[in-house]
Amino acid sequence: MAFSTQDSDEVLSEINVTPLVDVMLVLLVVFIVTAPLLTNSIPINLPRTDAVAPVEQKDPVVVSIDDKGQFFFDKDKIDLEQLSGRLDGARSKDPELRVQLQADDGVNYGQVAKAMATIEKAGITKLAVITAK
Repeated sequence: MAFSTQDSDEVLSEINVTPLVDVMLVLLVVFIVTAPLLTNSIPINLPRTDAVAPVEQKDPVVVSIDDKGQFFFDKDKIDLEQLSGRLDGARSKDPELRVQLQADDGVNYGQVAKAMATIEKAGITKLAVITAK
């Protein structure tokens, strides 16, 4: 740190950061103290009830296409024609059926498009296409 003397006519061009640090620390303390007070909560005594079991989440159906273009429904090997029937049967059991489509990287895009069209024709609206990072 440089100090100026009375003899020197030079201007001191350094910034004193001590007041800046003091102000920032005061602001930090103010924010720490006031942050819990900013939550908009109303104290309410909620009534007690019996515990309710959570809704059971069903596993999605997995449609897979391997590198040879073969279709799988979950782990069963099927033809594209059988896929439609399997999806219709699964959807009749669960109207909110979820389907995950996973295809090998080397699969022809046409195979994937056919599978997606079959899933759409079965009336399934919840489709997830699985990829890797």
